[in-house]
Amino acid sequence: MRYPAAGTPNADVTLHHVAIDGTTRAVEWDADAYPYLARVGWQPGRPPLLQVQSRDQRSVLTLGLDVGSGRTEVLARDTDPVWVELFDGVPAWCGDRLVRIADDATGRRLVVDDEPVTADGAYVRAVVSVDDDSVVFTASYDDPTQVHVVRWDGGRCEPLTTAVGVHSAVAAHGLVVTSSSSLDFAGQRHRLTGAGVDRSIASVAEEPALEPSVRLLTVGERRLRVGVVLPREHVEGRRLPVLMDPYGGPHVQRVLSARRLWLEPQWLADQGFAVVVCDGRGTSGRDPRWEREVRRDLALTLEDQVDALYAVAADVPDLDLSRVAIRGWSFGGYLAALALLRRPDVFHAAVAGAPVTDWALYDTHYTERYLGDPAVDADVYARNSLLADAERLSRPLLVIHGLADDNVVSAHSLLLSQRLTEHGRSHTFLPLTGVTHMTPQEEVAENLLLLQVEFLRGALKLSPETSAAEAAQRAGADA
Repeated sequence: MRYPAAGTPNADVTLHHVAIDGTTRAVEWDADAYPYLARVGWQPGRPPLLQVQSRDQRSVLTLGLDVGSGRTEVLARDTDPVWVELFDGVPAWCGDRLVRIADDATGRRLVVDDEPVTADGAYVRAVVSVDDDSVVFTASYDDPTQVHVVRWDGGRCEPLTTAVGVHSAVAAHGLVVTSSSSLDFAGQRHRLTGAGVDRSIASVAEEPALEPSVRLLTVGERRLRVGVVLPREHVEGRRLPVLMDPYGGPHVQRVLSARRLWLEPQWLADQGFAVVVCDGRGTSGRDPRWEREVRRDLALTLEDQVDALYAVAADVPDLDLSRVAIRGWSFGGYLAALALLRRPDVFHAAVAGAPVTDWALYDTHYTERYLGDPAVDADVYARNSLLADAERLSRPLLVIHGLADDNVVSAHSLLLSQRLTEHGRSHTFLPLTGVTHMTPQEEVAENLLLLQVEFLRGALKLSPETSAAEAAQRAGADA
C-alpha cells in the first residue's frame, strides 16, 4: 500500500489552474519549504486563496493566486513553536478583507485582516460561510461541551444559537440553516433564518427507541470533561463493573451536550456496565494549550483516563474498581492497549480496535506534528510505542483490525500480535477481511459490539447472578 509513514518521503503535490478552453497553468510556490498544500478556495470575484504548510508544521503561509501568471503572493504568515493548526472554511475573503482563524495566548480567534474580532477565551472551531459583509462561524466559550453558531457582521459578534447543545450551520445569500442537537431531545432540529424568514424545518427522521441518560461531570485538578452512563434500570447500591470508552486523542471530542452521541454508550451501559467517557489532554474543544500538551508524549493521555476513573468513582459510589475494562477504536484502540500494558493495576481487560501500535508506521502529517521526525526523535517514538511493552501483558486483551484498513494499516495489530506471541502472552486477535478503518458494514458493526461485550463479560468474570439480573433489566427496558 502506498503510504507515507512518519519520516519517509511524502507524495509530490502540484496545483494547476485549468481554464475553460483547456489551457493549464501550474501554480507556483516554494514547495520545498512548504510541501503541504493544506487548503485551496476560490470565491467569485476574488483571487483564489491557498494555504501551504512546512513539513515541521510550525509555519503556514496564506497565499493569493494570480490566475493569469500562476504566481502567488504571501498575504499572511502564521508561525508557532509547536505547530500551526489548520481550520475548515478558511482562508476566505470577506469583501476585500482576509479571514483566518489563529491561535494566540487568549484562545482560538477569528481574525480579519490580522485583527482578532472574537472575545478573549473564545474557541473558534470553523468558518461556515463568508460573504462581503459578514462571517458565520462555530465556536465554544465557557463550556467545551457546547458548540454555538455565531455571526460577525463587520462590527460585532452575534450569537445565532443560545440553547444548551451542539449547533452547526450552513449559510449562503443571507440565509442560515442551523442544525441543533441537545441532551433534551433526539436527533437534530433545523431552523431557517434570514431574509425575512424564520421557521423550523420538520424532520422525518425516526426517533431511536433508546433514550440515553448521561451525567456530564468536570473532575480532577485538570477539570477533565467526563460523561457517565449507567444502566437505565440500575438499582442504587448495586456494584457495577466499569467500562472506560474513550477516544482520547487529537481532533476528536466525545463529551458533548448532544443526545445522539450517547446512544452507543447507553447501549453498552445497559449490558451491565457503568460507562465512563473522558476527553483528556490533546482532545479538541478547550483551548490551544490543552491540545499542545501531548507534544512528544501521546502516551500521557493514559494519565487522564486513570484520573477520571478515580474521580468519577469518588462521586458515583456504585463503580466497582476491581472490575474495570477499557475499549476504544483507532487512537482509542491505542489508548486501550496502552492502559492494559502499562496500568494492569487499574485496568483488568481491554478491547483495542484498529490500534496504532508503533507510531513510526503511522502517517507523516499526523505523527510528525506530535512526535517529530523518527530519525531525530527515535527515543520519543520508542516511549510512545506499544511494541516494547508486549512482554508486560498480564490481562485479557482483544485486538480487532480490518485487513483493508488504509488509515491505521493492519501491520500495527499484526506486529503487536507477533510481539505478544514471541513473549508467550496469550491474547485474542480478530482480523476482519474486507473491512476498512471504520467498519461501515452494518452487520459487522453490530456483531462487533456483541462480540466485544461477550469478551468483556468473560474477561471480567461477571457472575451468573449478575448476568441474570442484568438480563432481566435489559428485557424490562426493551419491553
